[in-house]
Amino acid sequence: MNSSPAELQPNAGADRRLRIALIRAKYNPFGGAERFVQTAVSALADEGVSMTVLTRAWPETSAASGGASAVDHVILNPRFFTSTGRDKSFATAVQQHLSHTHYDLVQSHERIVGCDVFRAGDGVHATWLEHRRRVSGGLKQLGVRLNPHHRYLLTTERAMFESPKLRAVICNSQMVKADISRHFDIDPAKLRVILSGVDTTVFHQGLRELHRAETRKSLRIPKAAPVALFVGSGFERKGLIGFLMGLADQSGHARLTRESVRGVVVGHDKHLTRFQSFADQLGLSDRVSFVGGVNDVRPFYAAADIFVLPTLYDPLPNACLEAMACGLPVITSTGSGAAELITNGMEGFVVDALDTPAIADAIEASLASAMSDNQMGKNAAAKVAPLTPRAMAANYVALYRKLLGTGGT
Repeated sequence: MNSSPAELQPNAGADRRLRIALIRAKYNPFGGAERFVQTAVSALADEGVSMTVLTRAWPETSAASGGASAVDHVILNPRFFTSTGRDKSFATAVQQHLSHTHYDLVQSHERIVGCDVFRAGDGVHATWLEHRRRVSGGLKQLGVRLNPHHRYLLTTERAMFESPKLRAVICNSQMVKADISRHFDIDPAKLRVILSGVDTTVFHQGLRELHRAETRKSLRIPKAAPVALFVGSGFERKGLIGFLMGLADQSGHARLTRESVRGVVVGHDKHLTRFQSFADQLGLSDRVSFVGGVNDVRPFYAAADIFVLPTLYDPLPNACLEAMACGLPVITSTGSGAAELITNGMEGFVVDALDTPAIADAIEASLASAMSDNQMGKNAAAKVAPLTPRAMAANYVALYRKLLGTGGT
């Protein structure tokens, strides 16, 4: 793309404000990737980096309140008629913008060939399809193979990772780094693991006192009832089926869950009614609340006792980091990058996303800790405490300056 390291004066980069273009096609106010953007842009500004988001849409919120409009952004929204056309038209619009606008580096969060830096926040599409096949029947698998959008993503993904123009890939977990190495012919030196940050001034254990009673009252949850929380949009991928089945305990595990545990589901999915019907079939209609997408998830962390996200595939769920910072034991899956932060029985549990008995047992054990001394939750908060936005931003800036030849390691 249009980065030009030669335009920087030698050894003067430390005193020069870096100008970075960040490509993210669509802003979803309920999405973890967007919460990352908000956290990263603010922290990077403190490190002397000016970041402009190239996007199709941006919400109209108050800059004075620190909302999304406080971020510099450029709207690139060409017309399209199919999902493949949507991605292609946006990529073309980005290229046109970059042809006449200078940035020191171009960092993409979308699969666009020719970027300087790619942040693999969504992981590897080829790996996601592997995991999806575990829960898909023959007809659905055939549909995926014939779907032109999946073919486009797989082709573009390979071209991007194997492009000589790609100078670095930011992986937010060791799992993603391994996935990229397994699928593509790429120099391992280009792969950098930088964990996402979590703002512990926003997500912290003190939220319990601020929001717990009011939130439980609004959900009609008794004060003493144990609560398991699920946060994530895109329910199939995030593992909502495993969450619901773990609560239902069809295999006779987890006496505590059968008797009293309430479930709260926060997030958006276009097939919401289908999942609600499944919960009803499991006999959970009176014990599970579907809240929908929310702009502020903190009250729900405060109302919960444990956090459960048995995702099929997720590079590093921001919701897991936030829940840990709030002092919740976390149950996640072997397909989640957050598993790298959890030792079984210490900060929570790591299970197979399709192992219902294991999920049910993990819920019971986590609740046993949460309802006594909550040592697991305390361990979880301590584990993510070093993952500050400032530490994350410093790692990004060091990478940028190394790529531009102005310092860094």
